[in-house]
Amino acid sequence: MDPPLKGMEPQVPVVTKKKRTRKTATAETMAASQREISVSEFFAKNRHLLGFDNTRKAMLTTVKEAVDNALDACEEGDILPSLKIQLLQLDETRFKIIVQDNGPGIVRRQIENIFGKLLYGSKFHRMKMSRGQQGIGISAAGMYGLMTTGKPVKIISKTGPRKPSHEVVLKIDTSKNRAEVVSDTEHPEDDSMFPDGHGTIVSIELEAKYQKGRQSVDEYLEQTAIANPHAEITYITPANETIVFPRAVTELPEEAKEIKPHPKGIELGTLIQMLERTESRQLGGFLQKDFCRIGQQKAKQLAEGAGMTARTWVKNVGHAEAERLFKSIQNTRITSPPTDCLVPIGSKALLAGLLKEVKAEFFAAATRPPSVYRGNPFQMEVAIAFGGELKGDESARIIRFANRVPLLYQQSACSSFKAVVETGWKNYSLAQPRGSLPVGPLVIMIHMASVWVPFTSESKEAIADYDEIRKEMRLALQECGRKLGTYLRRRHRMKKESERRSIFERYIGEIATACNAITGVDAAKLYAALQKQASKKTAEADQMLDDEGQVVDDGGRLAKDDDVIILENRQVGALEEADEDLFGGHALQRTRKKSTAKKNARRKSSPRKKTTTTKKKARR
Repeated sequence: MDPPLKGMEPQVPVVTKKKRTRKTATAETMAASQREISVSEFFAKNRHLLGFDNTRKAMLTTVKEAVDNALDACEEGDILPSLKIQLLQLDETRFKIIVQDNGPGIVRRQIENIFGKLLYGSKFHRMKMSRGQQGIGISAAGMYGLMTTGKPVKIISKTGPRKPSHEVVLKIDTSKNRAEVVSDTEHPEDDSMFPDGHGTIVSIELEAKYQKGRQSVDEYLEQTAIANPHAEITYITPANETIVFPRAVTELPEEAKEIKPHPKGIELGTLIQMLERTESRQLGGFLQKDFCRIGQQKAKQLAEGAGMTARTWVKNVGHAEAERLFKSIQNTRITSPPTDCLVPIGSKALLAGLLKEVKAEFFAAATRPPSVYRGNPFQMEVAIAFGGELKGDESARIIRFANRVPLLYQQSACSSFKAVVETGWKNYSLAQPRGSLPVGPLVIMIHMASVWVPFTSESKEAIADYDEIRKEMRLALQECGRKLGTYLRRRHRMKKESERRSIFERYIGEIATACNAITGVDAAKLYAALQKQASKKTAEADQMLDDEGQVVDDGGRLAKDDDVIILENRQVGALEEADEDLFGGHALQRTRKKSTAKKNARRKSSPRKKTTTTKKKARR
């Protein structure tokens, strides 16, 4: 092909890029656009942090926050809680949640702050066990309802028999983090709604979804009844079905006492702030009054360790002196904080709650001594339920609590879940796949009581994984597991003995008849003698024997354990059906091998048995 002639080349269009003009910001213009962000605005945009991820979870979170506040108020007022929760379905995705309690009520001037302001409460700065901690929950629920339906929150409060009921309707101004009162009236006609003469009713309308099953309002209230057996809860479902969780214990838990911060649990910056805010003038007085477990001698020791004295003026303590004081605190042995700030559920109440809600045959509980993490005292409690009507072909169910509040979401991220997985359940005659929960008819309940529960997020759904916390959980689980293993091995042994006795008794009649035909002995007398001997052996077989044939106890160690309940009438054959699965694993095989090894060792070391064996060989 001939090249194109000169001047006849194809013309390529030239594209000229437009010069983009970019507006240059200056320090003045940037400063003009900056403004303070309200905490309400932040959580309104990030409501998933508070547990309002979806409509189903929003309903559960709203009920949870209202119930927690109601239980706390009743206990602080020394009142046995009687709660009523009602879910009214207004539309396909719109519900009205009404929670009523018989607590002491709320004074009028505090209603706006409690229900209309985030991060407002009396529990954040207290070193004392309580359900609420942050002062966000119920006000965030009202904010969510306002955002999704535009409807304000309605509160009816009555503080005494001679005082009229007060109704306040309010909504939250998220830009200012404060409440706007829509209406404020006295309602004497509502006095009939409070039979005890005092209480609070909270009504929130919101976009939500109701669904039964796991992680539902139904499960939350069921678990709340387990952890709070002193409370009576009446629950009305959207289908107008009434469910009552009766009171199992008629005594209130002991009142938790407030304590001062422990010096081992603070950081350097916190110590400097405390020095700036203290009312004490001298260093010794500051250490004794602002901390717990520090007396006069210990304060003197800490001050001398920092190169100061107990009479050093606090105003003369600068950053360098505070840093030396902090190092002195870390290097000095100080008694653990007091534990009267904790109110554990207790083994008796744990068993009563599980017995009321779980249809099992074996119950065991264990309470660990109080321990400390970051200077915060805490205590672990564990209870288990086994057998009965529980399903044996599924993984164990874990029920988690923190300060008596059920935790339904983020199970795998919780320290309690990891502690259950780490526990070797095969040692207690249960099947357990590697890195998973045990398999069998088992319910595990774990409760953490602490002055400050380290949740993984503001929604308070999982406990953070501190080494000290997980260790205490695992030790409590092992204690309950040992009781369960003793029970299962005993049941297995009794079943095998029963099978052997039944075979023996089946042939007693034939043996008596054959002996009568051979020797002429009276068959009836021989039958009675053999039956008597069988009954004697049966009584011996019902007792637990050790490898030497000696009686260990009468009915097993668990018969005298106050933290164990065994219901024979609930044994519906779960053990017999799952017998091979439960006892066919490595744990029982190791037990048998150990027992056989012990017997062989005793035979080798016993001179009497050696002589008998030698004589038998010589006779042969």
